[in-house]
Amino acid sequence: MTKLTSSKIKPCLWFDTQAEEAAKFYTAVFDDSSITSVTRRGETAPGEAGTVLTVEFEIDGQPMLALNGGPEFTFTEAISFQVYCETQEEVDRLWSTLSDGGEEGPCGWLKDRFGLSWQIVPTVLPRLLSDPDQGRADRAMAAMLGMGKLDIQALTDAADAADAASGVASRPDSVGA
Repeated sequence: MTKLTSSKIKPCLWFDTQAEEAAKFYTAVFDDSSITSVTRRGETAPGEAGTVLTVEFEIDGQPMLALNGGPEFTFTEAISFQVYCETQEEVDRLWSTLSDGGEEGPCGWLKDRFGLSWQIVPTVLPRLLSDPDQGRADRAMAAMLGMGKLDIQALTDAADAADAASGVASRPDSVGA
């Protein structure tokens, strides 16, 4: 049975035949995740009767739908999921798990084994990039552009580099604020 949620938006991910495999993978990666419904093809649906057509699931509470729609469409980097991480340990775990069998990219981007793009983003990054001190923001951006997996300490150190060189104390809100 389809679970109706208060959210009006539910991403639908088109797979060739891997919808159930992908949903199981994603729900194992993230906390507060589960498969909520599996729909199989009937006699009148395109494809082989009894095979999985859709899988409804939640990733960290976000409702999702995976569809076995065939090989006509594939994922591109034009769509990605951003995952915000408080700690480097969380960045490392998600980066390693999601990129296994996939492809690591620049600036915190990766593709998983199904070709879906993810951005693994430390929560400190948006704060650094929007710092009112444009020099700090620029140094954080330059550091990020040189990274694959994002490194919280390296981003913070880069932002603070001119402050340290000038003898000015580091800003107290640079990490963990």
